Amino acid sequence: MAGSRVRVSRRGGFWAGACAAALTLWSVPGAPRADPQALELAVKATYLYRLAAFVTWPGEDTGAPPSPVTLCVQGADPFGDILDRLIAGRRPGGRPIVVKRVARLEPRSGCQIAYVAGGPGQSPAQALEAVNTAPVVTVTDEARGGAHGIVHLIEDGPRVRFSIDAAQASESGVTLSSKLMALAVTVKR
Repeated sequence: MAGSRVRVSRRGGFWAGACAAALTLWSVPGAPRADPQALELAVKATYLYRLAAFVTWPGEDTGAPPSPVTLCVQGADPFGDILDRLIAGRRPGGRPIVVKRVARLEPRSGCQIAYVAGGPGQSPAQALEAVNTAPVVTVTDEARGGAHGIVHLIEDGPRVRFSIDAAQASESGVTLSSKLMALAVTVKR
């Protein structure tokens, strides 16, 4: 990304934690310093795990103890160990997060949130089609091509923002919090 800083939209304070958590990465021994691309990836990785607190999947019992959320990275993983380090010990919405890397995204992959990167085994469009009606919150990235998931990360100058396809979320059987939708740059209904 061009520029020397990545900022997160401060609307509602919801994503302010994304920047704070991403900056925490730099306190980890051996973490990269002053690398705008690494900071951008850390902010995006933080968005991914924070989504878990604002999604309800079919069949969830709100009275039961929170079950782990499986966050998958499909295809070419741009995050490396950044994602793993950021989620260590964090429980968004009281839910533990498990990270899984998959070459192909399928309805039976066990993914609840999936960052769709694409790779030799499956393009982003093929991955999105594979889980089109499955209860998977798909996340795509403007920087990685034109395919759009339920959540689409957008670079807005030095900021990372997102749009939401609420119609696709509904077709997939997942419910997104109104708080999350209020923070989106656009919401497709």
